[in-house]
Amino acid sequence: MMLMGFDIGGTKCAVVLGRPAAGGIEILEKVVLPTRQAPYEMIESLFIAAEELLLKRAVPKAELGGIGISCGGPLSSKQGLILSPPNLPGWDRIPIVQLTEKRFGKHTLLQNDANACAVAEWKFGAGKGLENLIFLTFGTGMGAGLILNGQLYSGTSDFAGEVGHLRLADMGPVGFGKAGSFEGFCSGGGIAQLAQQKVRERLQVGEPVSFCSGLEELGSLTARSVAEAARTGDKLAIEIYDTCAEYLGRGLSLLIDILNPQLIIMGSIYGRARTLLDDRMKKVIEREAYIGARSVCNIVPAGLGEHIGDMAALSLAMMSNESSSLPD
Repeated sequence: MMLMGFDIGGTKCAVVLGRPAAGGIEILEKVVLPTRQAPYEMIESLFIAAEELLLKRAVPKAELGGIGISCGGPLSSKQGLILSPPNLPGWDRIPIVQLTEKRFGKHTLLQNDANACAVAEWKFGAGKGLENLIFLTFGTGMGAGLILNGQLYSGTSDFAGEVGHLRLADMGPVGFGKAGSFEGFCSGGGIAQLAQQKVRERLQVGEPVSFCSGLEELGSLTARSVAEAARTGDKLAIEIYDTCAEYLGRGLSLLIDILNPQLIIMGSIYGRARTLLDDRMKKVIEREAYIGARSVCNIVPAGLGEHIGDMAALSLAMMSNESSSLPD
């Protein structure tokens, strides 16, 4: 049985082919396309790439087991619509599921990327075999996928898990349209904003900064460049990641107290900068979270590593083959 996944993003999209393997999914082939076209033109390019992959593998459409689509929200998984994600301008009420099912003749599941990654980690990654877990994207943005009582929980209108919108402070970097939000403090863009603010303060009073030589370079600061400086011992860079870790701990404490998960899995930045975040984050959780909940919750990086996006779409494809719909 062959599985097909589409991973739709603001800068690039991918078509992935895979098949069930012992205890997981084997990724067979992948094509990446830049997201440069208008929505329907982009979708047509993805469909053509998918058909070329099937032809190359000599797989008729009828032999596809299922199709999964992972895309940044907002979207409606129940209606199969993409609903104007901020990183996909013009993708307004795009009936992606209807288009895909008409083209390939196979049941298709659509989920936002956080939910899709949560399913992948639950089925094949760090959360395999667990009943209650949270997956946090912690990359360009901050969103959550929730597996509760052995089911994917997406909420009444598909907005469950939008934890990046939680306000953690009255003032702070802007994320998800809100100053001081979880996403503002704990995302790639948020860390860059923190760095720009703190570096500007130092430079304007004549203090040198090892990883930024002048005000004209503020726009080039990234979470990665600050992490690299922190690893060399730069005190300001360490302070920036300490601030991120403080609010990461506060945000996780809220989730631990409210949802009482067995496991919190974090992707992207956490996997790469764990050593800069863990100590402060854990101290905050010990201070803020109820002991009965925090004592049963482990926090780990994504088990699927850099393949999580591909596995997310293919995991939805497998679920589409197993069931007519995801659990509400």
